[in-house]
Amino acid sequence: MALRRRPNPLATTALHLIVFFFFFLANPRRASSEQQLSNATVVPRGRKQSGGCNLFRGSWVVDASYPLYEPSSCPFVDPEFDCQKYGRPDKLYLKYAWRPDSCDVPRFDGGELLRRWRGKKIMFVGDSLSLNMWESLSCMIHASVPNAKTSFVRKESLSALTFPEYGVSIFLYRTPYLVDIVRESVGRVLKLDSIEGGKSWKGMDVLIFNSWHWWTHTGKSQPWDYMQEGGAVFKDMDRLSAYYKGLSTWAKWVDLNVDSSKTEVFFQGISPTHYQGKDWHSSKKNCMGEQAPLSGSTYPTSAPPATSVLNKVLNSMKTPVYLLDITTLSQLRKDAHPSAYSGDHSGTDCSHWCLPGLPDTWNQLLYAAIVM
Repeated sequence: MALRRRPNPLATTALHLIVFFFFFLANPRRASSEQQLSNATVVPRGRKQSGGCNLFRGSWVVDASYPLYEPSSCPFVDPEFDCQKYGRPDKLYLKYAWRPDSCDVPRFDGGELLRRWRGKKIMFVGDSLSLNMWESLSCMIHASVPNAKTSFVRKESLSALTFPEYGVSIFLYRTPYLVDIVRESVGRVLKLDSIEGGKSWKGMDVLIFNSWHWWTHTGKSQPWDYMQEGGAVFKDMDRLSAYYKGLSTWAKWVDLNVDSSKTEVFFQGISPTHYQGKDWHSSKKNCMGEQAPLSGSTYPTSAPPATSVLNKVLNSMKTPVYLLDITTLSQLRKDAHPSAYSGDHSGTDCSHWCLPGLPDTWNQLLYAAIVM
C-alpha cells in the first residue's frame, strides 16, 4: 500500500496567504465595495448568507397559500393583534408574502425548528413588539405541529411556551427599554447604565432582543419620571441620545455575559409606524383604511433615525449579533396594522401588527437565518 505524503504545514500556510492576498489585491473593486457596505449598514455578523443573498431586500407579492395559520386557530393571540376577530373587513393583507430579490426564503417548518432547537431555551427580550413576534412564532409552530403538547404560562414580565416532547421553551421577557426602571424617592428613574434585568436572560441558547418603540413616548404615556446616568439625574434628554446610552449598556452586557459559542444573539430591528400618510405620499391621515402594501423595494421616506443608532452600537460590539433588518420591508406594509380593529387599544393603532400578518414574515426570516 502506498503511503500518503503528509502535507507540509508551512507550504499549506504559505499557499493560503498567497490565495488571500491575490483575491483581495487583484480585486480592489470588491474590497472597496465591501468596505463601503460595512460603513453603510450592519451586515449580519457571524453569519454567511447563502450565495450572497440579502434576505431583507425584496418586495411583497400575493401568495394564495397564505396566511400560514388561520386567525381563529391560534390560542396564543392577544386581542390587541386579533384584527379579524375585532371586525377588520378586508382579508387581502393576509395574503402577502415577502420575496427577496436574490434568493428564495425557505418555507417555514415549525417541526424542523423544534428539532433544531431540541433541548434548548429561547427568549425574546423587549417591548410589545417582542410580544407581537413571540405570539406570531408560537402560532406558526402550533400550526406546524398542532397535536404537540404545550404548556403556556403568561405573567407580567416573564411568559413561556413549552413543547415538552422536544424540551423546547420559548420565553418572553418584557422590558421596553432593556435597561432598568427603578422606583426611588424622587419617582420612577430610567437608569441608562443599569441592566439588572439581564440576570433573567442568562442561560439561554437563543436571545432575540428589541427596543425602540417606548423611547419615543412622552408625557403621561412614558413610564418613568427621570433619567439617570452615573450620578447625573435628568428630567429628560434627546431621545436618540438616551437610546444610544441605553443600547450601549445592553451591548456591554452582551459582550460581558454571552458566550457566542453557546448562545446565538439576534436583534429584531426597528419596527416602523405609519401615523403620517404623507410619509408614503398618501392623502390619508394614517394607516386606517390601508389595504395593500407599497410596491417595489424602497420606501418614499428615510428609515427611522433609530436605525443609525442601532447600527452604530452593533458595529461596536465584540459578540456576533445577527440583525433581523426588518425596517424597510415593514415600512412597505402600511396595510398590516390593527388600526381601529384592536381588542385592546382605543383609537388607531399604527404601531403594532395584526396576527396573522407581518410578524410572521419576521419569524420566517429568523427561520431562514437559522437554516440557510
